[in-house]
Amino acid sequence: MYIFVDIRNRDIGGYVADAQKAVTEQVKFPPGYYATWSGQFEYMERAKQKLKVIVPLTLSIIFLLLYLNFRRFTETLIVLLSVPFSLVGGIWLLWLLGYNLSVAVVVGFIALAGVAAETGVVMLIYLDHAWEAIGRKCAAAGSKPTVADLYAAVMEGAVERVRPKMMTVVAIMAGLLPIMWGTGTGSEVMRRIAAPMVGGMVSSTILTLIVIPAIYALIKEWDLCGRKGS
Repeated sequence: MYIFVDIRNRDIGGYVADAQKAVTEQVKFPPGYYATWSGQFEYMERAKQKLKVIVPLTLSIIFLLLYLNFRRFTETLIVLLSVPFSLVGGIWLLWLLGYNLSVAVVVGFIALAGVAAETGVVMLIYLDHAWEAIGRKCAAAGSKPTVADLYAAVMEGAVERVRPKMMTVVAIMAGLLPIMWGTGTGSEVMRRIAAPMVGGMVSSTILTLIVIPAIYALIKEWDLCGRKGS
């Protein structure tokens, strides 16, 4: 026989875990009888097994593409910092909207990881170009770059990125906000895909414009001081 359960105001996984515990502790089945949990919970478990492969694979592909672009682990790891930082904004918005973790939410986070890495790459390219320009200028003058030159290059590269970054964020959010406000068939799923991206773009913007230049300056300063010491 089937027992149908309709769940409201909580996630399916948490409810089934509590229900399985209650059944195990309080229900004694006669020999030959057993209980299985099916429906949306079963589909969720299958999706969870697939996501355990897809999510690490996605992050590995992002890392590989970044390394092929920069050919250096340092820059690759700096850009990868944008991925977990962008998740912060997505998680906060999910909490504010009262959304539970679901397959649609995970899909939104996967898409957010790609966009966050892309914006981090562009910022790093601007910083590299500014630092290389300073290096060429110092080489032409017969001197070596100083820490002050490094800070000036970082400021120049970060300032040049403000307008393109804001244009990118506004364009993405302009496309996602109508999905957040949409109603009708499929809107429940689409809102949960869009929510992590909307929240994540806010925190990713802060990271790209403030944190990445600061980390870039620290790493290059350490490298610059190391070369002077040698």
